[in-house]
Amino acid sequence: MRPFERAQADFAGVEPPDLTRVFAHAADLSLVVDEDGRILDLAHAGAEPPLPVQGWPGRLWADLISKELRPKVAEMLRVADRTPTWRQLNYEGVDPPWPAQCLAVRMPGTTRSLVFMRDLAPTAALQQRLVQSQQAMEREYWSFRQAETRYRHLFHVSGEAVLVVDASSHKVLEANPAAQTLIGPTAGRALVGSDFPLGFDGRSSELISTALATVRATGRVERVRAELGNAAGEVELGVSTYRQEGSSHLLVRAWRAIPGAVADDLPSHAMLLKLAQAGPDAQVVTDLEGRVLSANAAFVELVQLGAEDQTRGQSLDRWLGRSGVDLSVLVSNLRQRGAVRLFRTQVQGEYGAASEVEISAAVVPHGETSYLGFNIRDIGRRLPSEDASQPKDMERAVGRLTELVGRSPLKEIVGETTDLIERMCIEAALELTRDNRASAAEMLGLSRQSLYVKLRRYGMVEHSANDS
Repeated sequence: MRPFERAQADFAGVEPPDLTRVFAHAADLSLVVDEDGRILDLAHAGAEPPLPVQGWPGRLWADLISKELRPKVAEMLRVADRTPTWRQLNYEGVDPPWPAQCLAVRMPGTTRSLVFMRDLAPTAALQQRLVQSQQAMEREYWSFRQAETRYRHLFHVSGEAVLVVDASSHKVLEANPAAQTLIGPTAGRALVGSDFPLGFDGRSSELISTALATVRATGRVERVRAELGNAAGEVELGVSTYRQEGSSHLLVRAWRAIPGAVADDLPSHAMLLKLAQAGPDAQVVTDLEGRVLSANAAFVELVQLGAEDQTRGQSLDRWLGRSGVDLSVLVSNLRQRGAVRLFRTQVQGEYGAASEVEISAAVVPHGETSYLGFNIRDIGRRLPSEDASQPKDMERAVGRLTELVGRSPLKEIVGETTDLIERMCIEAALELTRDNRASAAEMLGLSRQSLYVKLRRYGMVEHSANDS
């Protein structure tokens, strides 16, 4: 402790009331206690005390403290005239207990002590947040460690050759044992740290380099068939890309090519692919959400675009006539039945051209993933012969309304007209959705409950037997 050296000069003329104000502002809460530790008076610095202090005068200071910390109070009062020390105490009476840093100082020439208390609640809250943050970081750290352990285990035990390649330098960053076994012997050295591709013949190396550049530029997955060096056989490679810590990496998978599949399956598959590409009907393959993965030339022409790349990644709903409805109905039926036939709608081209079409679609499983295949046929030139019955139906409806003129008030005729149109719309929606009430309600912009009410109103409950 270092006392003021000019105390007599600095504090000359300071009256006791002034000193009490100084003591009141020296801490958040100040107490005057007698030699037994009983509170005689108190003061606080702020407009309000940091905790309820009503009834404190006359009580023992130790009775306000948590039981396990009360021995500290007796020790602080015992040394208050010799070596006062700051101690942290917790005050009861509030939830949670109020933490404070306390100092007891004996007032010279008396048996009373002055107790200063500083509020530690903000510091305690900050410490609690720090502890919680540290615990969260530890949990996240162990989660990452567990994920890394699983990744490392799968990476090393996988029977498929896997390499991680830096997208910029084409340096091999990681290679699992299967990759070292498949490619390493032909490369003649360790894979990690080497430039990729290595271990392939000249022509195959060029094909692989082109595939790496394509994947880096477009982000699409590429597959390449390549010949290992030293006549070690053919392999197939799949190349994809991902980003980590701001850098792009290439994931290269390699496996032995199956000669039988090349000799027998490839020609038939190739012919089917050529037929789909050159056929007059539009062919589209999408994911399960309806985003275009591949499309033939007929579809590109139908939607008035210049190249297939412009369709990829776009939702098929972008070009269908009833936007937000047709694709939903198609996908819903495909998920339930696996196939849809002769679904009639319109296709809107990029420049406004509309074509009446019929869509047949099916779910195409491929490994663990499924895709949706759509065959879209333009039927605009044969619509008149197929729709010849529609004018007759409309003519009968108009004739029915004409008969009502003069027999019923205009208000009733208009009401019956509205009912007739509403019924025809519901019938058309049910026909388009193959009697699927949920899809029909969505197409009409109604809730399913509202559609049920209208079906009962028009006596059409038996018309629709299917419900999703």
